[in-house]
Amino acid sequence: MIPRLSISPQISEVTLSYLKILKKSGFTGDIDCDYASRLTMATDNSIYQLLPQAILFPRSTDDVRIITILAQKHEFQTIKFTPRGGGTGTNGQSLNDGIIVDMSRHMNRILEVNLTEGWVKVEAGVIKDQLNQYLKPHEYFFAPELSTSNRATIGGMINTDASGQGSMVYGKTSNHVLGVKVVLVNGDILETGKKTEQEIQQLITSSPIYRTVYDYCKDHRQLILDKFPKLNRFLTGYDLKHVFNDNLTEFDLTRIITGSEGSLALVTEAKLNIIPLPKYRLLINIKYDSFQSALNNAPFLVQAEALSVETVDSKVLGLAKEDIIWQSIKNLITDVAGHDMQGINIVEFAGDDYELTKSKMDKLCHQLDNLMVNHTIGIIGYQTCVELAEIEKIYAMRKKAVGLLGNAKGVRKPIPFVEDTCVPPQHLAAYISEFRALLDSHHLTYGMFGHVDSGVLHVRPALDMCDPEQEKLMKQISDQVVALTAKYGGLLWGEHGKGFRSEYSPAFFGEELYRGLRIIKTVFDPENRLNPGKICSSLNVEEPMLSVDSTTRGFYDRQIPVSVKTVFHGASECNGNGLCFNFDVNSPMCPSMKLSGNRVYSPKGRAALVREWLRLMIQSGIATTELNTIYPKKDSILVGFVKKIKNSWRAKHGEYDFSHEVKQSMDYCLSCKACATQCPIKIDVPDFKARFLQLYHTRYLRPIRDYLVGNIESYLPLMAKVPRFFNFFMKMSITEYLTNKIVGMTNLPLLSTPTLKKQLVGHSTANINLKQLQQLSSVEKANYILVVQDPFTSYYDAKVVFDFICLVEKLGFKPVLLPFVPNGKAQHIKGFLKQFAKTAQSSSDVLAQIAQLGIPMVGVDPALVLCYRDEYKLILQEKLGNFQVLLSHEWLTNVADKVTSTSQIQQTSVEKWYLLGHCSETTQLPASNQQWQQIFKQFGAELQSISVGCCGMAGTYGHEVKNLHASKKLYQLSWQKALAKYPNERCLTTGYSCRSQVKRFDKLILKHPIQALLELISVS
Repeated sequence: MIPRLSISPQISEVTLSYLKILKKSGFTGDIDCDYASRLTMATDNSIYQLLPQAILFPRSTDDVRIITILAQKHEFQTIKFTPRGGGTGTNGQSLNDGIIVDMSRHMNRILEVNLTEGWVKVEAGVIKDQLNQYLKPHEYFFAPELSTSNRATIGGMINTDASGQGSMVYGKTSNHVLGVKVVLVNGDILETGKKTEQEIQQLITSSPIYRTVYDYCKDHRQLILDKFPKLNRFLTGYDLKHVFNDNLTEFDLTRIITGSEGSLALVTEAKLNIIPLPKYRLLINIKYDSFQSALNNAPFLVQAEALSVETVDSKVLGLAKEDIIWQSIKNLITDVAGHDMQGINIVEFAGDDYELTKSKMDKLCHQLDNLMVNHTIGIIGYQTCVELAEIEKIYAMRKKAVGLLGNAKGVRKPIPFVEDTCVPPQHLAAYISEFRALLDSHHLTYGMFGHVDSGVLHVRPALDMCDPEQEKLMKQISDQVVALTAKYGGLLWGEHGKGFRSEYSPAFFGEELYRGLRIIKTVFDPENRLNPGKICSSLNVEEPMLSVDSTTRGFYDRQIPVSVKTVFHGASECNGNGLCFNFDVNSPMCPSMKLSGNRVYSPKGRAALVREWLRLMIQSGIATTELNTIYPKKDSILVGFVKKIKNSWRAKHGEYDFSHEVKQSMDYCLSCKACATQCPIKIDVPDFKARFLQLYHTRYLRPIRDYLVGNIESYLPLMAKVPRFFNFFMKMSITEYLTNKIVGMTNLPLLSTPTLKKQLVGHSTANINLKQLQQLSSVEKANYILVVQDPFTSYYDAKVVFDFICLVEKLGFKPVLLPFVPNGKAQHIKGFLKQFAKTAQSSSDVLAQIAQLGIPMVGVDPALVLCYRDEYKLILQEKLGNFQVLLSHEWLTNVADKVTSTSQIQQTSVEKWYLLGHCSETTQLPASNQQWQQIFKQFGAELQSISVGCCGMAGTYGHEVKNLHASKKLYQLSWQKALAKYPNERCLTTGYSCRSQVKRFDKLILKHPIQALLELISVS
């Protein structure tokens, strides 16, 4: 039996006292100090792990003031604070062991926009893409770009002075911050902006901060100009150079705070410069025979007056081809016959004058044609993109490159620690040549991509951080790269800030300028209480900087045996890239995270909790085999039941077990499996959730509803024999009350009447059996299809199955309804893995035997059909039978030619149909929407795909009382808004869950696409 995990790192008494008083001091935000919340904030997108004491989620600047003012009390002088935004930093910028102040959950409001003057005012927690989505209808945008733009906050961008694609034209974040509102460590509010010399003279008489920064930067102006490199990606971390303008007539303290990584003050609001969106964007994808050729060609491309020049190597391209992202761009970056594409350069032109913009692209294309004719510099081809949608798809792949590298095969993973070096672009090829030689000397593989126009290349060497020797090698390589960048007049940190790399600051700044940084730190934060260990320390506190070889996640992960990590591979391989924090409500990625804003309920958070849970299990002495098997050891039924009662009673009365925190996180997972495809690392939360639940319930009782849900397929066929009888009782208010209060289920659906069996009475499909099919010739079999039943459509939505059978007949085929065979997906979701394995094996054996007929098997519900391909494969592995069940659109696509030749299309309306995608289908089968559109086109109709997130039902999730509120909110976030925009009678969806959710909350009956097709055709 799984042990109780009663030990977790304690919070200091000082912190507990502080938090207790904070609650009573007018603080309106959230306070989290449970172990689960602290663990989710212990990592970011870097290799490090550092557990904080607590996390505060303020709702306003006033809340932040309360946090800092209370901390001035003598008894709380040792408490330290670190601000956090999206948690996307690659160098541990927001990691610390004090209190984390997270601005992303509540402080995410866009406060004011002034299009006349070209600015917007936002809170620190606003996400970059959220802001641009808001500005797009006004034809403006916030220009600094970065690959994590769908989850990175403005506050985080300011603190790291973020930049990315397009920086040669648009610059860095600091070039677009007009001013900030910050809270100082003593609770004072400081608002910055450009000041004239006259204004500054008034300020320096009253403000020690203004006086100190002004005097130091003016007195050391020449030294600063000499030391700071002449690069587009100028030195970050207290930008001494740009505090003054070139002729020293303006002074802006904003430039000191931008890039300070929260070590000077807590940024709460910002006034940002916004610019008009370019009217025209054009792009060229240039393909090369080697990555070195792509790098060598970069300076030539920079001269083409492009907005940006991005590069991607073959490793990233190869990983992209294995990812869902490739489906959207495979026609935009095609292979070149007879050549091996080893790298690409992405060149974008943008402007408001179409002819001028087009002429620049045409000129470069002409030059590329000449270069290709002369067989020089390794160019093997190129493709142009002139549609905005296509250009955005290309950049979506480029943005995903960071995460894709983490999906490399093997225990060695490309990791960030020297991945944002910057050198003058003219030296980039030579620099990278030496860089590659350095890595090759250590026999390392690596991935590369980046911004060659500004001399920034993201290089991620592949290391196994669970190996202490390779952990040491990471530090050795860091030291070598520091020297290499210095040789070429560059920077170790050209884009992603310093963080744990702050130990190298003295060498880069030099003794005098580094002392200047400390002087500035001292006047802002005299006792070193804000993000200590980053950039520099106060002169009043001799505290060492955090170092590159600080505690990494690998230190903890190596305590889990490899065999256990292999079984729980999703949790162990999460690299923290944070794509699951995507704010877009129309993205299917992790609905529970979207709704709650709580990272404990994200795939990354759940992975972190399970890793720690496994580590603690091993530490407590549990056998590895118990964690690896789907058949854990159990006591006798009676003894086990008594133990579970005792344990559950103790848990109810406050006995601590970290397992409960993991369980709570898992309870809010909808098992939609979007993470398994949308995440670049393919973190399959439902897989390790099922394994966790199975083990958890060897110690604690299950709720009754788990048994009812898990065994639904055993009693549905019996209930369907007398559906009106059961429906009569299900409609009774007393039944609803009892199922609600006792079972914890609500809004349960009614059985189909008439049943599928009755609808098929007298129908030809009812008169054919499998033995007869065996007698048919292969030519005769080609006219048949076998319809595979699932429990939900067959028993709750039988009209869909019946209509599919009718459609098949009208298309000239002969459908045969197979006997119902349990699928077992509900068992998997609830963690009945032993039972699921038996169900899957039985079903697999039956379907494999039927598959020998050579007749296509087709099902209509995506979640259940895809279970055969995913969960069955994971649980059965080599025992999985040889069979395939197609979804209706896959079968229709396969027989498209025959459909066209044997059926007569009857166009009854020129109106469009609208497809709202089922999350499992659109994420696991990314081509499905396009295939449905093509099918409708062949049937003489137009189908438009509507982007929506999760409907909130997800099987039985939405029927559980504890999930009802969340289920409704999720529906309102995306689906309800989408349905309000389109004629409901023309809206379609493939998922039974989606149709039942729409019926429940909007009283609408949506059709399955096959039902719409049935309306469109008639037999010739």
